[in-house]
Amino acid sequence: MNTLYFTEEHELFRKSFQDFLQKEVVPHIDKWEKSGTIDRFIWKKFGEMGYFGLNQPEEYGGMDLDIFYTVIFLEELQKINSGGFAAAMWAHAYLAMTHVNKEGDDTIKKKYLTPSIEGYKIGCLCITEPFGGSDVAGMRSTAIKKGDKYILNGSKTFITNGVYSDYLVVAAKTDPDKGNKGMSIFIVDRETPGISASKLDKLGWRASDTAEIAFDDVEIPAENLMGEEGKGFSYIMQHFALERLIMGINAHARAEFALDYAINYMSEREAFGRTIDKFQALRHSVADMASEVEMNKEFNYSIAKRLDDGQYVVKEASMSKLLSTKMADKVIYDCLQMLGGYGYMEDYPLARMFRDSRLGPIGGGTSEILREIIAKMIIDKKEYKPAAR
Repeated sequence: MNTLYFTEEHELFRKSFQDFLQKEVVPHIDKWEKSGTIDRFIWKKFGEMGYFGLNQPEEYGGMDLDIFYTVIFLEELQKINSGGFAAAMWAHAYLAMTHVNKEGDDTIKKKYLTPSIEGYKIGCLCITEPFGGSDVAGMRSTAIKKGDKYILNGSKTFITNGVYSDYLVVAAKTDPDKGNKGMSIFIVDRETPGISASKLDKLGWRASDTAEIAFDDVEIPAENLMGEEGKGFSYIMQHFALERLIMGINAHARAEFALDYAINYMSEREAFGRTIDKFQALRHSVADMASEVEMNKEFNYSIAKRLDDGQYVVKEASMSKLLSTKMADKVIYDCLQMLGGYGYMEDYPLARMFRDSRLGPIGGGTSEILREIIAKMIIDKKEYKPAAR
Protein backbone atom coordinates (compact mmCIF):
# COMPACT_ATOMS: atom_id res chain seq x y z
CA MET A 1 0.00 0.00 0.00
CA ASN A 2 1.27 3.46 -0.92
CA THR A 3 0.76 5.18 2.43
CA LEU A 4 1.63 8.59 0.97
CA TYR A 5 -1.74 8.67 -0.82
CA PHE A 6 -3.82 5.73 0.41
CA THR A 7 -5.11 5.04 3.92
CA GLU A 8 -6.39 1.78 5.36
CA GLU A 9 -9.92 3.01 4.59
CA HIS A 10 -8.95 3.47 0.95
CA GLU A 11 -7.67 -0.09 0.75
CA LEU A 12 -10.80 -1.48 2.38
CA PHE A 13 -12.79 0.34 -0.28
CA ARG A 14 -10.52 -1.12 -2.98
CA LYS A 15 -11.10 -4.65 -1.72
CA SER A 16 -14.87 -4.21 -1.49
CA PHE A 17 -15.00 -2.70 -5.00
CA GLN A 18 -12.88 -5.56 -6.38
CA ASP A 19 -15.30 -8.05 -4.83
CA PHE A 20 -18.29 -6.17 -6.25
CA LEU A 21 -16.82 -6.13 -9.76
CA GLN A 22 -15.96 -9.84 -9.67
CA LYS A 23 -19.44 -10.76 -8.46
CA GLU A 24 -21.70 -8.31 -10.31
CA VAL A 25 -19.81 -7.24 -13.45
CA VAL A 26 -17.25 -9.79 -14.64
CA PRO A 27 -19.81 -12.56 -15.33
CA HIS A 28 -21.53 -10.26 -17.85
CA ILE A 29 -18.53 -8.65 -19.56
CA ASP A 30 -18.19 -11.04 -22.49
CA LYS A 31 -21.90 -10.68 -23.28
CA TRP A 32 -21.71 -6.89 -23.17
CA GLU A 33 -18.58 -6.88 -25.30
CA LYS A 34 -20.43 -8.88 -27.96
CA SER A 35 -23.71 -6.96 -27.80
CA GLY A 36 -22.29 -3.47 -27.35
CA THR A 37 -25.02 -2.87 -24.77
CA ILE A 38 -24.59 -2.70 -21.00
CA ASP A 39 -27.70 -3.89 -19.15
CA ARG A 40 -29.41 -1.16 -17.12
CA PHE A 41 -29.45 -3.19 -13.90
CA ILE A 42 -25.73 -2.68 -13.36
CA TRP A 43 -26.07 1.11 -13.29
CA LYS A 44 -28.59 0.79 -10.48
CA LYS A 45 -26.30 -1.57 -8.57
CA PHE A 46 -23.44 0.94 -8.89
CA GLY A 47 -25.83 3.58 -7.62
CA GLU A 48 -27.00 1.48 -4.69
CA MET A 49 -23.38 0.98 -3.62
CA GLY A 50 -22.65 4.70 -3.86
CA TYR A 51 -20.00 4.33 -6.57
CA PHE A 52 -21.40 7.18 -8.68
CA GLY A 53 -21.37 9.55 -5.73
CA LEU A 54 -17.80 9.21 -4.49
CA ASN A 55 -16.88 12.82 -5.28
CA GLN A 56 -20.38 14.31 -5.29
CA PRO A 57 -21.91 16.57 -2.59
CA GLU A 58 -23.76 14.89 0.25
CA GLU A 59 -26.83 17.12 -0.13
CA TYR A 60 -27.61 15.43 -3.46
CA GLY A 61 -26.87 11.89 -2.29
CA GLY A 62 -23.10 11.78 -2.77
CA MET A 63 -20.33 11.04 -0.28
CA ASP A 64 -17.91 13.93 -0.96
CA LEU A 65 -14.84 11.71 -0.56
CA ASP A 66 -11.28 12.62 -1.46
CA ILE A 67 -9.95 12.00 -4.95
CA PHE A 68 -8.12 8.77 -4.11
CA TYR A 69 -11.42 6.92 -3.84
CA THR A 70 -11.94 8.00 -7.45
CA VAL A 71 -8.42 6.82 -8.31
CA ILE A 72 -9.24 3.38 -6.88
CA PHE A 73 -12.56 3.33 -8.75
CA LEU A 74 -10.76 4.04 -12.02
CA GLU A 75 -7.89 1.63 -11.43
CA GLU A 76 -10.07 -1.34 -10.54
CA LEU A 77 -12.38 -0.75 -13.51
CA GLN A 78 -9.33 -1.16 -15.75
CA LYS A 79 -8.57 -4.55 -14.23
CA ILE A 80 -11.66 -6.43 -15.42
CA ASN A 81 -10.56 -6.18 -19.06
CA SER A 82 -13.30 -4.12 -20.65
CA GLY A 83 -12.25 -0.62 -21.57
CA GLY A 84 -15.76 -0.06 -22.90
CA PHE A 85 -17.50 -0.91 -19.65
CA ALA A 86 -15.05 1.22 -17.69
CA ALA A 87 -15.57 4.15 -20.09
CA ALA A 88 -19.34 3.97 -19.81
CA MET A 89 -19.09 4.19 -16.02
CA TRP A 90 -16.53 6.97 -15.75
CA ALA A 91 -17.95 9.01 -18.66
CA HIS A 92 -21.24 9.11 -16.75
CA ALA A 93 -19.73 9.79 -13.34
CA TYR A 94 -16.86 12.12 -14.23
CA LEU A 95 -17.77 13.77 -17.55
CA ALA A 96 -21.53 14.31 -17.60
CA MET A 97 -22.03 14.47 -13.83
CA THR A 98 -19.08 16.82 -13.30
CA HIS A 99 -20.73 19.47 -15.45
CA VAL A 100 -24.12 18.92 -13.80
CA ASN A 101 -22.57 19.36 -10.37
CA LYS A 102 -20.30 22.29 -11.20
CA GLU A 103 -22.54 24.31 -13.51
CA GLY A 104 -26.07 23.15 -12.74
CA ASP A 105 -28.30 25.11 -10.37
CA ASP A 106 -30.16 23.50 -7.47
CA THR A 107 -33.19 22.63 -9.59
CA ILE A 108 -31.05 20.92 -12.23
CA LYS A 109 -29.05 19.04 -9.60
CA LYS A 110 -32.20 17.71 -7.94
CA LYS A 111 -33.64 16.65 -11.28
CA TYR A 112 -30.49 15.15 -12.81
CA LEU A 113 -27.61 14.82 -10.34
CA THR A 114 -29.42 12.92 -7.59
CA PRO A 115 -30.88 10.24 -9.93
CA SER A 116 -27.47 10.04 -11.65
CA ILE A 117 -25.83 9.25 -8.33
CA GLU A 118 -28.55 6.67 -7.67
CA GLY A 119 -27.98 5.04 -11.08
CA TYR A 120 -31.50 5.77 -12.36
CA LYS A 121 -30.40 8.30 -14.96
CA ILE A 122 -27.40 7.94 -17.28
CA GLY A 123 -25.65 10.96 -18.74
CA CYS A 124 -23.34 11.69 -21.64
CA LEU A 125 -21.16 14.68 -22.50
CA CYS A 126 -21.49 16.05 -26.04
CA ILE A 127 -18.57 18.23 -27.10
CA THR A 128 -16.66 16.65 -30.02
CA GLU A 129 -18.02 17.31 -33.51
CA PRO A 130 -17.53 15.48 -36.82
CA PHE A 131 -15.61 18.38 -38.40
CA GLY A 132 -13.83 19.57 -35.27
CA GLY A 133 -12.26 16.62 -33.47
CA SER A 134 -10.02 18.04 -30.73
CA ASP A 135 -10.69 21.62 -31.93
CA VAL A 136 -13.32 22.60 -29.38
CA ALA A 137 -13.16 26.28 -30.33
CA GLY A 138 -14.09 25.33 -33.91
CA MET A 139 -17.48 24.03 -32.78
CA ARG A 140 -20.32 24.54 -35.28
CA SER A 141 -23.37 23.54 -33.23
CA THR A 142 -25.55 26.50 -32.32
CA ALA A 143 -28.18 27.18 -29.66
CA ILE A 144 -29.91 30.44 -30.55
CA LYS A 145 -32.25 31.98 -28.00
CA LYS A 146 -35.83 32.60 -29.05
CA GLY A 147 -38.09 33.82 -26.29
CA ASP A 148 -37.87 31.47 -23.33
CA LYS A 149 -36.13 28.71 -25.32
CA TYR A 150 -32.92 27.97 -27.14
CA ILE A 151 -33.06 26.26 -30.56
CA LEU A 152 -30.24 23.71 -30.85
CA ASN A 153 -28.88 22.61 -34.23
CA GLY A 154 -25.74 20.68 -35.09
CA SER A 155 -24.08 17.34 -34.53
CA LYS A 156 -21.69 15.59 -32.15
CA THR A 157 -19.63 12.45 -32.56
CA PHE A 158 -17.62 9.87 -30.58
CA ILE A 159 -20.00 10.36 -27.64
CA THR A 160 -19.71 7.66 -24.96
CA ASN A 161 -23.17 6.65 -23.69
CA GLY A 162 -24.49 8.58 -26.67
CA VAL A 163 -27.20 6.05 -27.57
CA TYR A 164 -28.58 4.77 -24.29
CA SER A 165 -28.19 7.75 -21.93
CA ASP A 166 -31.20 9.55 -20.45
CA TYR A 167 -29.83 13.08 -20.73
CA LEU A 168 -27.15 14.91 -22.66
CA VAL A 169 -24.82 17.67 -21.49
CA VAL A 170 -24.35 19.63 -24.72
CA ALA A 171 -21.96 22.41 -25.69
CA ALA A 172 -23.11 24.80 -28.43
CA LYS A 173 -22.52 28.37 -29.56
CA THR A 174 -25.13 30.80 -28.31
CA ASP A 175 -23.32 33.67 -30.05
CA PRO A 176 -21.39 32.27 -33.04
CA ASP A 177 -19.79 35.66 -33.80
CA LYS A 178 -17.87 35.60 -30.52
CA GLY A 179 -15.95 32.38 -31.22
CA ASN A 180 -15.09 30.43 -28.07
CA LYS A 181 -16.45 33.29 -25.93
CA GLY A 182 -19.90 32.64 -27.38
CA MET A 183 -20.16 29.00 -26.26
CA SER A 184 -22.58 27.73 -23.61
CA ILE A 185 -23.50 24.44 -21.86
CA PHE A 186 -27.00 22.94 -21.69
CA ILE A 187 -28.63 19.86 -20.22
CA VAL A 188 -31.11 18.18 -22.56
CA ASP A 189 -33.53 15.29 -22.00
CA ARG A 190 -33.06 12.37 -24.39
CA GLU A 191 -36.74 12.32 -25.36
CA THR A 192 -36.73 15.93 -26.56
CA PRO A 193 -37.97 16.02 -30.19
CA GLY A 194 -35.27 16.53 -32.82
CA ILE A 195 -32.53 14.37 -31.25
CA SER A 196 -31.31 11.33 -33.17
CA ALA A 197 -28.36 9.05 -32.43
CA SER A 198 -26.60 6.41 -34.49
CA LYS A 199 -24.27 3.85 -32.96
CA LEU A 200 -20.66 3.74 -34.18
CA ASP A 201 -18.75 0.51 -34.83
CA LYS A 202 -15.41 0.73 -33.01
CA LEU A 203 -12.06 -1.07 -33.00
CA GLY A 204 -12.15 -1.39 -29.21
CA TRP A 205 -14.26 -0.34 -26.22
CA ARG A 206 -16.83 -2.72 -27.66
CA ALA A 207 -19.06 -2.89 -24.57
CA SER A 208 -19.79 0.85 -24.55
CA ASP A 209 -22.21 2.60 -26.88
CA THR A 210 -20.50 5.37 -28.81
CA ALA A 211 -22.68 7.58 -30.97
CA GLU A 212 -22.93 10.27 -33.55
CA ILE A 213 -25.76 12.55 -32.48
CA ALA A 214 -27.75 15.02 -34.58
CA PHE A 215 -29.79 17.95 -33.26
CA ASP A 216 -32.51 19.30 -35.57
CA ASP A 217 -34.33 22.36 -34.19
CA VAL A 218 -34.23 20.94 -30.67
CA GLU A 219 -36.08 23.23 -28.26
CA ILE A 220 -34.29 23.63 -24.92
CA PRO A 221 -36.01 25.49 -22.06
CA ALA A 222 -33.96 28.53 -21.04
CA GLU A 223 -33.69 27.15 -17.50
CA ASN A 224 -31.67 24.23 -18.93
CA LEU A 225 -28.74 26.55 -19.55
CA MET A 226 -26.01 25.54 -17.09
CA GLY A 227 -23.82 28.25 -15.62
CA GLU A 228 -23.52 31.54 -17.45
CA GLU A 229 -24.18 32.07 -21.13
CA GLY A 230 -20.90 32.43 -23.00
CA LYS A 231 -18.81 30.68 -20.35
CA GLY A 232 -19.08 27.18 -21.86
CA PHE A 233 -15.57 27.08 -23.31
CA SER A 234 -14.05 27.99 -19.94
CA TYR A 235 -16.12 25.29 -18.21
CA ILE A 236 -15.00 22.68 -20.74
CA MET A 237 -11.32 23.63 -20.44
CA GLN A 238 -11.54 23.62 -16.65
CA HIS A 239 -12.89 20.07 -16.55
CA PHE A 240 -10.51 18.79 -19.22
CA ALA A 241 -7.84 18.63 -16.52
CA LEU A 242 -9.86 16.01 -14.63
CA GLU A 243 -10.73 14.09 -17.82
CA ARG A 244 -7.10 13.93 -18.94
CA LEU A 245 -5.89 12.86 -15.52
CA ILE A 246 -8.58 10.16 -15.50
CA MET A 247 -7.28 8.85 -18.81
CA GLY A 248 -3.73 8.94 -17.48
CA ILE A 249 -4.76 6.94 -14.41
CA ASN A 250 -6.69 4.50 -16.59
CA ALA A 251 -3.55 4.03 -18.69
CA HIS A 252 -1.19 3.21 -15.85
CA ALA A 253 -3.77 0.85 -14.34
CA ARG A 254 -4.36 -1.16 -17.52
CA ALA A 255 -0.61 -1.32 -18.18
CA GLU A 256 -0.08 -2.65 -14.65
CA PHE A 257 -2.85 -5.21 -15.16
CA ALA A 258 -1.35 -6.36 -18.49
CA LEU A 259 2.10 -6.66 -16.96
CA ASP A 260 0.82 -8.66 -13.97
CA TYR A 261 -0.96 -11.02 -16.36
CA ALA A 262 2.14 -11.42 -18.54
CA ILE A 263 4.39 -12.11 -15.54
CA ASN A 264 2.01 -14.79 -14.30
CA TYR A 265 1.85 -16.33 -17.78
CA MET A 266 5.66 -16.33 -18.03
CA SER A 267 5.94 -18.17 -14.71
CA GLU A 268 3.81 -21.03 -16.11
CA ARG A 269 4.83 -21.15 -19.78
CA GLU A 270 7.80 -23.41 -20.51
CA ALA A 271 10.20 -23.33 -23.46
CA PHE A 272 13.47 -25.21 -23.89
CA GLY A 273 13.06 -26.94 -20.56
CA ARG A 274 12.40 -23.93 -18.31
CA THR A 275 9.75 -21.31 -17.68
CA ILE A 276 10.16 -18.28 -19.89
CA ASP A 277 10.51 -15.93 -16.93
CA LYS A 278 14.05 -17.29 -16.63
CA PHE A 279 15.17 -15.88 -20.01
CA GLN A 280 17.22 -12.73 -19.56
CA ALA A 281 15.81 -10.87 -22.57
CA LEU A 282 12.28 -11.24 -21.23
CA ARG A 283 13.26 -10.50 -17.65
CA HIS A 284 14.93 -7.24 -18.68
CA SER A 285 11.92 -6.28 -20.76
CA VAL A 286 9.74 -6.79 -17.67
CA ALA A 287 12.14 -4.64 -15.63
CA ASP A 288 11.82 -1.80 -18.16
CA MET A 289 8.03 -2.06 -18.30
CA ALA A 290 7.63 -2.19 -14.52
CA SER A 291 9.82 0.90 -14.16
CA GLU A 292 7.78 2.86 -16.70
CA VAL A 293 4.48 1.86 -15.07
CA GLU A 294 5.74 2.88 -11.63
CA MET A 295 7.09 6.24 -12.84
CA ASN A 296 3.79 7.14 -14.52
CA LYS A 297 1.73 5.92 -11.59
CA GLU A 298 3.64 8.02 -9.06
CA PHE A 299 3.38 11.10 -11.28
CA ASN A 300 -0.37 10.57 -11.72
CA TYR A 301 -0.89 10.16 -7.98
CA SER A 302 0.98 13.40 -7.29
CA ILE A 303 -1.14 15.30 -9.82
CA ALA A 304 -4.32 13.79 -8.35
CA LYS A 305 -3.27 15.09 -4.94
CA ARG A 306 -2.65 18.57 -6.34
CA LEU A 307 -6.02 18.56 -8.12
CA ASP A 308 -7.72 17.49 -4.88
CA ASP A 309 -5.96 20.37 -3.11
CA GLY A 310 -7.60 22.80 -5.53
CA GLN A 311 -4.66 23.50 -7.83
CA TYR A 312 -5.28 24.14 -11.53
CA VAL A 313 -3.24 21.34 -13.08
CA VAL A 314 -4.13 21.62 -16.77
CA LYS A 315 -0.48 21.35 -17.87
CA GLU A 316 0.36 18.42 -15.62
CA ALA A 317 -2.88 16.57 -16.43
CA SER A 318 -2.10 16.96 -20.12
CA MET A 319 1.36 15.52 -19.45
CA SER A 320 -0.23 12.65 -17.52
CA LYS A 321 -2.46 11.65 -20.42
CA LEU A 322 0.24 12.18 -23.05
CA LEU A 323 2.88 10.04 -21.36
CA SER A 324 0.72 7.44 -19.63
CA THR A 325 -1.33 6.50 -22.68
CA LYS A 326 1.81 6.23 -24.80
CA MET A 327 3.39 4.04 -22.12
CA ALA A 328 0.31 1.82 -21.80
CA ASP A 329 0.20 1.18 -25.54
CA LYS A 330 3.84 0.12 -25.53
CA VAL A 331 3.59 -2.03 -22.41
CA ILE A 332 0.49 -3.85 -23.64
CA TYR A 333 2.09 -4.34 -27.08
CA ASP A 334 5.15 -5.88 -25.41
CA CYS A 335 3.05 -7.98 -23.02
CA LEU A 336 1.10 -9.40 -25.95
CA GLN A 337 4.43 -10.36 -27.51
CA MET A 338 5.35 -12.27 -24.34
CA LEU A 339 2.42 -14.61 -25.01
CA GLY A 340 3.57 -15.39 -28.53
CA GLY A 341 0.78 -16.80 -30.68
CA TYR A 342 -1.58 -16.97 -27.72
CA GLY A 343 -1.41 -13.20 -27.38
CA TYR A 344 -3.12 -12.96 -30.77
CA MET A 345 -6.02 -15.18 -29.73
CA GLU A 346 -9.33 -13.76 -28.52
CA ASP A 347 -9.48 -16.39 -25.77
CA TYR A 348 -6.61 -14.58 -24.05
CA PRO A 349 -7.12 -11.11 -22.54
CA LEU A 350 -4.26 -9.26 -24.26
CA ALA A 351 -6.01 -9.08 -27.64
CA ARG A 352 -8.92 -7.06 -26.19
CA MET A 353 -6.60 -5.00 -24.02
CA PHE A 354 -4.48 -4.18 -27.06
CA ARG A 355 -7.54 -2.85 -28.95
CA ASP A 356 -8.99 -1.01 -25.98
CA SER A 357 -5.73 0.70 -25.09
CA ARG A 358 -5.35 2.25 -28.54
CA LEU A 359 -8.09 4.74 -27.78
CA GLY A 360 -5.93 6.28 -25.02
CA PRO A 361 -3.77 8.55 -27.21
CA ILE A 362 -6.85 9.61 -29.25
CA GLY A 363 -9.85 10.25 -26.97
CA GLY A 364 -10.13 13.27 -24.67
CA GLY A 365 -7.67 15.25 -26.79
CA THR A 366 -5.19 13.57 -29.11
CA SER A 367 -1.53 13.32 -28.16
CA GLU A 368 -0.73 15.80 -30.93
CA ILE A 369 -3.11 18.38 -29.46
CA LEU A 370 -1.78 17.79 -25.95
CA ARG A 371 1.78 18.37 -27.12
CA GLU A 372 0.72 21.71 -28.58
CA ILE A 373 -1.07 22.70 -25.35
CA ILE A 374 1.97 21.78 -23.29
CA ALA A 375 4.30 23.57 -25.72
CA LYS A 376 2.19 26.74 -25.53
CA MET A 377 2.41 26.70 -21.73
CA ILE A 378 6.13 25.99 -21.61
CA ILE A 379 7.48 27.87 -24.64
CA ASP A 380 4.91 30.64 -25.17
CA LYS A 381 4.18 31.07 -21.42
CA LYS A 382 0.44 30.84 -22.09
CA GLU A 383 -1.67 30.67 -18.94
CA TYR A 384 -4.98 28.84 -18.68
CA LYS A 385 -7.23 29.93 -15.86
CA PRO A 386 -10.30 28.32 -14.30
CA ALA A 387 -13.70 29.72 -15.13
CA ALA A 388 -14.92 32.21 -12.56
CA ARG A 389 -18.22 31.42 -10.88
